[in-house]
Amino acid sequence: MGLLPTPVERLAEALARFPGIGSKTAQRLAFHAVRMPAAQGLELSQAVAAVAQEVGPCPRCFFLSLRDQLCAICRQPGREQGVICVVEDPGDVLAIERSGEYRGLYHVLGGALSPLEGVGPAEIHAEELRRRVGEEEVGEVILATDSDLEGEATAGYLHQLLQGTGVRVTRLAHGLPVGGELSYADERTVARAFSGRQQL
Repeated sequence: MGLLPTPVERLAEALARFPGIGSKTAQRLAFHAVRMPAAQGLELSQAVAAVAQEVGPCPRCFFLSLRDQLCAICRQPGREQGVICVVEDPGDVLAIERSGEYRGLYHVLGGALSPLEGVGPAEIHAEELRRRVGEEEVGEVILATDSDLEGEATAGYLHQLLQGTGVRVTRLAHGLPVGGELSYADERTVARAFSGRQQL
C-alpha cells in the first residue's frame, strides 16, 4: 500500500509521462495540485479534458486544430499557398510564426526519423507531404527539421522522397546551432535562417 492517496499517486504517474518531467518533479506538481484551491484544480482538469476531447491534428497540415477542422494557419487569408515549410512539431510552427519572416503554409511531421526509437517513415507524415505536393500547386518545400542527427536524416529522406515532383526543395541555413531544436531558437535567428535558406 502506498503512502499517498491513490488520486495523488495517479496524478503524479500521469504527469511523469510528459517529456522532461521526472518522477520527483511529477510528485512536486501533484503536491502543488493538492494545495490549489478547488476551483483552480477543476479549471485545470477541464482544460486537460478539453484538449483531449476537442483538439486534434489539422487534416491538411497536421498542426493543432479543433477536431476535423482546418487549423487557423490553413484558414488564414493571405498565406502564400505555394510554399510549404516542413517542421517536426507544433512548437516549431510557433517559433517560425514569432519570427514574422514566413507567410506560407506548414506541414507538421509529428516527429523525426529515429530507427533506434522505432520511428520510421510510416510514423511521420512524409507520405502525406508527398501527396500534398502532388495535389496542391506547391513551388517550394522548405525543410525546417532540427539540425540534430534525426532532423538531418529526416531532411535527407524527405529530399529523396520529393525528387521527381518538380518542387524546389530548400533547407534552412546558417544561424541555427548544430544539434539545436528549432522551437528553442529566438526570432532573429529563425528569420536569418529563413532568409538564407539554400536549395538542396
